[in-house]
Amino acid sequence: MTDLTSRHALPDGTAQLLSEEAVRDLMPQLPDWSIEHGRLSRDMRLRNFHEALALVNTVGEVAEAENHHPDITIHRWNRVRIELYTHSVDGLSINDFILAAKITQLYATAAAHDTPSETPSEGG
Repeated sequence: MTDLTSRHALPDGTAQLLSEEAVRDLMPQLPDWSIEHGRLSRDMRLRNFHEALALVNTVGEVAEAENHHPDITIHRWNRVRIELYTHSVDGLSINDFILAAKITQLYATAAAHDTPSETPSEGG
């Protein structure tokens, strides 16, 4: 993961469409992500709505810094869904993987606040 998290998204219009082979080679670095409908996707569960919203805001700050913006949805009060896709190449680019790696780090930090006895319940 270090390789991707230490990189920065390429400037607008310079990222290239990744081949299927390149995507397969990068996926092991993002074990909790999947490819769904041509997009790099992940669902994350937080303890409550406040933490879900905080994660969304932090992801937004990183996305702005990288100038690469995901689709973000908060659903079921404590879940965040992220979808990454590079519109300029009509598919996945290295920028999607770089941002996904950085989001993974953010989520790991947010999830570290949970203890095993604090498993979120369904509600809202």
